[in-house]
Amino acid sequence: MRHYGGKELAKEIALVPQDFYVNFPFTVEEILLMGRHPYIPRFASPSSDDLQIVDQVMEVLKIAKFKRNYITELSGGEKQRVIFARALAQDTPVVLLDEATSNMDIRYTLDILDIVAGDVETRGKTVIAALHNLNLAATYCDKLVFMKSGRVVSHGDRDQVLTEETLYEVFGIESRVYFDEYVGSRQVVFRRRTL
Repeated sequence: MRHYGGKELAKEIALVPQDFYVNFPFTVEEILLMGRHPYIPRFASPSSDDLQIVDQVMEVLKIAKFKRNYITELSGGEKQRVIFARALAQDTPVVLLDEATSNMDIRYTLDILDIVAGDVETRGKTVIAALHNLNLAATYCDKLVFMKSGRVVSHGDRDQVLTEETLYEVFGIESRVYFDEYVGSRQVVFRRRTL
């Protein structure tokens, strides 16, 4: 990655951070256009293609109604959807999600993860996601990496590494891991503990 310049790297990898702070009142459209920056020549304005991509992404993520709103006026979940939209507008082969759905209602979380999964299946994108919700990870991820204290404890295919033993080793919790036919993947349940 050291061999990439800033713009070249931004054409390859998009990041959706857990927290995104903006003190300046950019509009939602301006934030999404920042994702198009690697494709816009120096001293040029966004092209009609850039504007069209931004509009399409806003429609897909159901944030078009915020187009002229300032990012500073939005709720935490709305901001997170805008930052995710910026990554989609960036249109890279690799997307990094760092707890990207942590501030969202479950409906929007599922919408976004469905969109990401669709991009993986239809466009061949690679998505690396840090998720703390084990059931979402089990539903949407093909491979899992479990870490504890900065080291990898287990990694591999979801069905091989998502085990009760791994969860106990990593988190110190007792759980049950089972295949859920409704979800179509393994899921994890916990029993209420008495402390």
